[in-house]
Amino acid sequence: MVKLQKKAIQKAIKRASKKSEHPLFGQIIKLIPKYLLIKCVDIYKSDKHCSSYKTYDQLVALLFGQLNKCLSLREITMGLGLTPETIKDLDLQQSPAKSTMSDGNGKRDYRVFERLYQELLKYYKDLYIQTPEYKAITEIGNRNIKLIDATTMSVCLNLFNWAKFRTAKGGIKAHVSLDEATMLPEMVCITEAGVSDRRGADNFRYEAGTIVVDDRGYFDFKLFMQRIADNNIFVTRIKDNTKYTSISERELTDKNSATIIKDEIIRLNSTTAEKAGLKEVDLRRITVYIAEDDRTVVIITNQLDWSADTIAELYKRRWKIETFFKLIKQNLQIKTFVGTNPNACKSQLFVGLIAYFLLELIRRAISKVKHRFGHFATLIRICLMHYNGLDYVVNEIKDVVKKAREPKPVLIPHKSIQKLLFS
Repeated sequence: MVKLQKKAIQKAIKRASKKSEHPLFGQIIKLIPKYLLIKCVDIYKSDKHCSSYKTYDQLVALLFGQLNKCLSLREITMGLGLTPETIKDLDLQQSPAKSTMSDGNGKRDYRVFERLYQELLKYYKDLYIQTPEYKAITEIGNRNIKLIDATTMSVCLNLFNWAKFRTAKGGIKAHVSLDEATMLPEMVCITEAGVSDRRGADNFRYEAGTIVVDDRGYFDFKLFMQRIADNNIFVTRIKDNTKYTSISERELTDKNSATIIKDEIIRLNSTTAEKAGLKEVDLRRITVYIAEDDRTVVIITNQLDWSADTIAELYKRRWKIETFFKLIKQNLQIKTFVGTNPNACKSQLFVGLIAYFLLELIRRAISKVKHRFGHFATLIRICLMHYNGLDYVVNEIKDVVKKAREPKPVLIPHKSIQKLLFS
């Protein structure tokens, strides 16, 4: 499988040549194996009754909108319709019209793009073992760590009347389960913003031994019992009004960091906890001091053996998902929508995840230069429709001041020779 993945990448970049027969955008699209898209199209019959604007055309249009941060369908149309040659080099029959794109976004099942994202995760999984910056926690080894949180994109309630949030405000919420080692979303649920964080994670289930880290919005007794039944380890922040009985307090030793204030074994004793079946379950309550913010955080977990410092470090890593949300909101087009119905919005968001995946694939597997994600996304956007090789763009273009070069002088032949040439 790794050989197939590398062949797909090598086919897309060919060699480190400055010029290419295809625009940079076309080379990026070629990183998506055609058979994966065909497989998704067959599952959801997304090309049925479509004569011109196929699933591939919609993917190209939305992907261009993401990478080029287009604010409207008009911008996508103008960008893709630069020249007839560019349209052909992107394997399109014609540049899409605004009305055609609007119909496709509203009617074509968004799940075809959701499934394509999942297929890409599987296809390239061996190249995405972990990020270069990843550092394992010694005590837990290479266990899977999943970070759960949700982010909201504000929208106008008059236009997005289905996306109810508050009385005079609308919003679309993405509930995300992020793999901490790869920094890639593995499960995503998109709802109106009025859906609570807890309800958005109802279908997030994990294999035994997985560590699940989330925030206070996921403090739920039934969810705790589900994690325990699945043999998962949960680490979350406890609510201030939680009723519990302290069974024992663990002694803090010199091995504990100065940030650990208290470490105790507890049992929840509220009526709700009893109904959920948690009343006889030993849990752990750890109080941690956060020096940067001058505040304390209280963590609850069903892991009774690891050191308090390890549990505190696990909860600290939850902030990585906040970093992920910040990256995609700043560098992709997921805050301004080019369609207003639920299907159009979900299609745009899942293609946004595909765009993030492809950028990270290039940054990690092709680029030999250590680019920050924001700088890298800008570099790709600037060169998106240039006919430069992908390898050349990510490895040879440097952020340095360059001087103008005098054009080479053109030798004009003698008048007698001109007569011979042009007679």
